[in-house]
Amino acid sequence: MESDKYNQASARPAPEELKELLDGTPGGTGQHSGVGKDAKRGLEFLYDVPLQVSVEVGRSKIRLRDLLNMGEGYVIELDKLAGEPLDLYVNSKLIAKGEAVMVGDKFGIRLTDVISASDRIEKLG
Repeated sequence: MESDKYNQASARPAPEELKELLDGTPGGTGQHSGVGKDAKRGLEFLYDVPLQVSVEVGRSKIRLRDLLNMGEGYVIELDKLAGEPLDLYVNSKLIAKGEAVMVGDKFGIRLTDVISASDRIEKLG
Protein backbone atom coordinates (compact mmCIF):
# COMPACT_ATOMS: atom_id res chain seq x y z
CA MET A 1 0.00 0.00 0.00
CA GLU A 2 1.26 3.49 -0.79
CA SER A 3 2.33 5.85 1.95
CA ASP A 4 -0.29 8.18 3.40
CA LYS A 5 2.09 11.04 2.62
CA TYR A 6 1.19 10.86 -1.07
CA ASN A 7 -1.13 13.44 -2.52
CA GLN A 8 -3.71 11.14 -4.08
CA ALA A 9 -4.96 13.77 -6.53
CA SER A 10 -1.59 14.24 -8.23
CA ALA A 11 0.08 10.93 -7.26
CA ARG A 12 3.23 12.76 -6.18
CA PRO A 13 5.04 12.69 -2.84
CA ALA A 14 4.03 15.31 -0.32
CA PRO A 15 6.58 18.09 0.36
CA GLU A 16 7.53 16.61 3.74
CA GLU A 17 8.36 13.26 2.11
CA LEU A 18 10.49 15.00 -0.53
CA LYS A 19 12.33 16.84 2.24
CA GLU A 20 13.00 13.54 4.02
CA LEU A 21 14.30 11.95 0.82
CA LEU A 22 16.56 14.86 -0.06
CA ASP A 23 18.23 15.59 3.24
CA GLY A 24 17.97 12.30 5.10
CA THR A 25 15.98 13.68 8.01
CA PRO A 26 14.41 11.18 10.44
CA GLY A 27 11.94 9.04 8.57
CA GLY A 28 13.88 9.74 5.38
CA THR A 29 15.46 6.29 5.24
CA GLY A 30 13.77 5.72 1.91
CA GLN A 31 11.38 3.13 3.36
CA HIS A 32 7.62 3.27 3.00
CA SER A 33 5.36 2.13 5.77
CA GLY A 34 4.18 -1.37 4.97
CA VAL A 35 7.26 -2.15 2.83
CA GLY A 36 9.91 -4.62 3.94
CA LYS A 37 13.00 -3.17 5.59
CA ASP A 38 15.24 -4.33 2.71
CA ALA A 39 13.21 -2.36 0.15
CA LYS A 40 14.66 1.15 -0.18
CA ARG A 41 13.48 4.09 -2.21
CA GLY A 42 16.01 6.51 -3.66
CA LEU A 43 15.76 9.41 -6.04
CA GLU A 44 17.16 7.44 -8.98
CA PHE A 45 13.67 6.99 -10.41
CA LEU A 46 13.56 10.76 -11.03
CA TYR A 47 16.83 11.08 -12.97
CA ASP A 48 15.23 10.70 -16.43
CA VAL A 49 12.31 13.07 -15.84
CA PRO A 50 12.50 15.93 -18.37
CA LEU A 51 12.44 19.44 -16.89
CA GLN A 52 11.76 22.81 -18.50
CA VAL A 53 14.68 25.14 -17.75
CA SER A 54 14.44 28.86 -18.52
CA VAL A 55 16.47 31.96 -17.75
CA GLU A 56 14.70 35.25 -17.22
CA VAL A 57 16.49 38.48 -18.08
CA GLY A 58 13.59 40.67 -16.94
CA ARG A 59 9.89 41.33 -17.32
CA SER A 60 7.71 44.04 -18.77
CA LYS A 61 4.04 44.74 -19.37
CA ILE A 62 3.06 46.24 -22.69
CA ARG A 63 -0.19 47.12 -24.38
CA LEU A 64 -1.54 45.05 -27.23
CA ARG A 65 -1.28 48.13 -29.47
CA ASP A 66 2.48 48.28 -28.81
CA LEU A 67 2.88 44.54 -29.35
CA LEU A 68 1.22 44.78 -32.75
CA ASN A 69 3.44 47.74 -33.74
CA MET A 70 6.70 45.91 -32.91
CA GLY A 71 9.28 45.52 -35.59
CA GLU A 72 13.02 45.16 -35.97
CA GLY A 73 14.84 47.59 -33.69
CA TYR A 74 11.92 47.96 -31.28
CA VAL A 75 13.17 48.15 -27.67
CA ILE A 76 11.24 46.81 -24.69
CA GLU A 77 12.32 48.20 -21.33
CA LEU A 78 12.69 45.47 -18.70
CA ASP A 79 12.25 45.77 -14.95
CA LYS A 80 15.87 44.77 -14.17
CA LEU A 81 18.92 46.96 -14.28
CA ALA A 82 21.93 46.05 -16.42
CA GLY A 83 24.28 43.88 -14.37
CA GLU A 84 21.58 42.47 -12.08
CA PRO A 85 21.57 38.65 -11.72
CA LEU A 86 19.48 36.58 -14.14
CA ASP A 87 16.84 34.24 -12.69
CA LEU A 88 17.02 30.50 -13.43
CA TYR A 89 13.68 28.70 -13.34
CA VAL A 90 13.01 24.97 -13.51
CA ASN A 91 9.39 24.15 -14.28
CA SER A 92 8.46 27.76 -13.44
CA LYS A 93 10.06 27.59 -9.97
CA LEU A 94 12.98 29.89 -9.11
CA ILE A 95 16.02 27.69 -8.47
CA ALA A 96 19.03 30.01 -8.75
CA LYS A 97 20.41 33.36 -9.83
CA GLY A 98 23.42 33.90 -12.02
CA GLU A 99 25.26 35.94 -14.61
CA ALA A 100 25.36 35.64 -18.37
CA VAL A 101 28.51 34.11 -19.88
CA MET A 102 29.67 33.17 -23.35
CA VAL A 103 30.35 29.46 -23.93
CA GLY A 104 31.97 29.34 -27.34
CA ASP A 105 29.50 31.17 -29.57
CA LYS A 106 26.50 30.50 -27.28
CA PHE A 107 25.17 32.15 -24.15
CA GLY A 108 25.17 30.39 -20.81
CA ILE A 109 24.54 31.20 -17.18
CA ARG A 110 27.06 30.95 -14.35
CA LEU A 111 25.17 30.31 -11.13
CA THR A 112 26.06 32.72 -8.36
CA ASP A 113 23.30 32.03 -5.83
CA VAL A 114 21.40 28.73 -5.59
CA ILE A 115 18.16 28.69 -3.61
CA SER A 116 18.53 26.29 -0.66
CA ALA A 117 16.89 22.87 -0.95
CA SER A 118 14.71 23.53 2.10
CA ASP A 119 13.42 26.80 0.59
CA ARG A 120 12.67 25.06 -2.73
CA ILE A 121 10.82 22.21 -1.01
CA GLU A 122 8.86 24.67 1.13
CA LYS A 123 7.55 26.36 -2.03
CA LEU A 124 6.32 23.06 -3.53
CA GLY A 125 3.25 22.88 -1.27
